[in-house]
Amino acid sequence: MRYTYRLRPGRSAAAALLAEWGRCRWLWNEAVHQQKSGQKPTFVRLGKLLTEARARLPWLRAGSQVAQQQMLRDYAKALDRSFKVTRCGRPKVKSRKTSLPSLEYTARGFSIRDGRLVLPKGVTIPVVWSRELPSLPTSVRVYRDSLGHWYASFVIRREVEFHPPGQGSIGIDWGVSTTATTTDPRFDLPYLGHRKRCAAELAKAQRKMARRRRKGGPQSRGYREAQRQTARLARKATRQTVHDSQVWATRLVRTHDLIAVEDFEPAFLAKSTMARKAADAAIGAAKRVLIERATRGGRTVVLVRPAYTTMTCSSCFARAKRLELHERDFRCEVCGFADSRDRNAARVILAVAERGHVGVEDVRQSAHLLRGRGSVAV
Repeated sequence: MRYTYRLRPGRSAAAALLAEWGRCRWLWNEAVHQQKSGQKPTFVRLGKLLTEARARLPWLRAGSQVAQQQMLRDYAKALDRSFKVTRCGRPKVKSRKTSLPSLEYTARGFSIRDGRLVLPKGVTIPVVWSRELPSLPTSVRVYRDSLGHWYASFVIRREVEFHPPGQGSIGIDWGVSTTATTTDPRFDLPYLGHRKRCAAELAKAQRKMARRRRKGGPQSRGYREAQRQTARLARKATRQTVHDSQVWATRLVRTHDLIAVEDFEPAFLAKSTMARKAADAAIGAAKRVLIERATRGGRTVVLVRPAYTTMTCSSCFARAKRLELHERDFRCEVCGFADSRDRNAARVILAVAERGHVGVEDVRQSAHLLRGRGSVAV
């Protein structure tokens, strides 16, 4: 597991981290050049090149060998993944202006003394310990976000805490007006609209950015400050949304044994008129947190394909006509069952998972086969 903490580096420590990032970035770009020139840069070959480069270049030797080796190991993994995963491109050059600093240290490359993170070459950074580490970390990633804040993400080993038996099963359907609609209304995740609350301040900061933007040449200090203020407001709303999702997921996992989740991919919403509201709801983040915590807690998680969940009756599994987006109520013409559109979809998702399937079509085909066997037997 990863435990992330805020860092408070001084001026000299921040400069040392940026200098180390510059060395590691140069190694990454050299590895990209090796691959583009047809050298087939495996990690073993890159390690030999690193040894030769450190012996030849004093400025490279002044950095941490642990961080540099880890950067080349990450490159080798990324290159290997690009050949195995579909639509995963080759590693690209890391630009100084666009890439954010990120350094990885294994256990032999860092230590924790008196509440401070001690890195190679005498770099000592105070850590904001928001919670205790349950065990000694095996590695740490030191990185800086777009706001200029530094963080340390420790990898630790922790025993799996299985929750006591829950209250049964629950189905979850994702949406925009209500982020997560469940079969039990008490566990719904409403859309709280944190970004909408700070929309006035965000618009004011964006107008300030537009006024201070230069058409050519480097941007002014005032523009950069307005840009940071805009990023702070957006990050504040994002953190509030993620926190709400984490609290909701923890409450859900503690009380249910089987969790049926709609395998919804919200990427297409970015091209629709609901893009801003969907981004604020952070459906993907809530889904990821829920699956992670349920798996960690020993719960059973079933991902159900979203096809036909809105058009299927949760009572008799008959298929109704396609509902338009403005139609929020579902009514079955076969059995007369009526309910909210999203609540009915959540019950369909749960029914599919309880039958051991991952799609509505699988359930219908299974029922058709059973009826056919019954007729033959008769």
